[in-house]
Amino acid sequence: MTDPARFAGAPICIVGNINRDVKVQNVPASAALFEDGETSVPGIVETIGGGGANSACAAVALGGSVRFLGKVGADALGHRLMNAMESHGVRTHLARDPHCATGTTVALGFRKGQRHFLSCLPNNETFRYEDLDLSALDGCTHLLRADVWFSGPMLEGGNIRLFIEARRRGIATSLDFNFDPCWSTGSKEQTARRKKLLLETLGMVDLAHGNVSELCEFTDSPDLEAALRRLAAWGVKAVVVHLGPRGAGFWCDGKLVIEPPSPVRNVVNSTGTGDVLSICMILLHARSDLSIQEKLRCSNQVVSEFMEGRRTLIPTI
Repeated sequence: MTDPARFAGAPICIVGNINRDVKVQNVPASAALFEDGETSVPGIVETIGGGGANSACAAVALGGSVRFLGKVGADALGHRLMNAMESHGVRTHLARDPHCATGTTVALGFRKGQRHFLSCLPNNETFRYEDLDLSALDGCTHLLRADVWFSGPMLEGGNIRLFIEARRRGIATSLDFNFDPCWSTGSKEQTARRKKLLLETLGMVDLAHGNVSELCEFTDSPDLEAALRRLAAWGVKAVVVHLGPRGAGFWCDGKLVIEPPSPVRNVVNSTGTGDVLSICMILLHARSDLSIQEKLRCSNQVVSEFMEGRRTLIPTI
């Protein structure tokens, strides 16, 4: 097991989604799923959900100190999620809105490795800059803005205000691109407008995160090399690249360093691996005593332990 002392350090702050995840693993991908009937699966589990909340829980489980900012409804589910995160060791700063419900995602993990998410997230969709308790930034050295596509108010100006505040305080910043649901369901005009809104924040981003598909889609690029060049031209200083079966990469100053994955013998967890990789690299970001190769190797090892179920990073509720 990776030594948790490697990830200890000054507090970090994470701003992002929080919801319930209902995880269904080893789903048979058959035509029967689209017909009346019932399909048996090996197990169904409820956990903390949302990229931001998952990252916060993983960071604490690895030995980090974390403040999490998000929004829940003033309902029983919101209270359960807050209690689960606090019991796990995360310091939460949650806005509680009586006018919206706390959301849920059903995460389907298919036997052949594909994933699909069914989400209803009204609390995250209405998340605003005014919901943020900025005192949580006091003493932090790194800010991660996760789930950037889900909140209209944050996309329309809240993200910029948050990064400006972090820059004023001398806090390093991370942005996780992830997948915008609009890319598969929205119009070309809507997608282009949303990309432009996020692009306006990139000059304030020290470390971007994403897989090859996400980076290429956001930058309208034919391949990873072109995507990285465009991100650099837009002001991003470095990128953590999720390479799936190829491992993980770190791009900076025109150079991409790649480390192969750690072996995984039996997959128990297939969702959340990208969040785990990114949070490892954030916790190690300020470690000047480690090379990029060592940071990537350590992060890949944690991802392997998480996928095999040997390291519990995200609590059940």
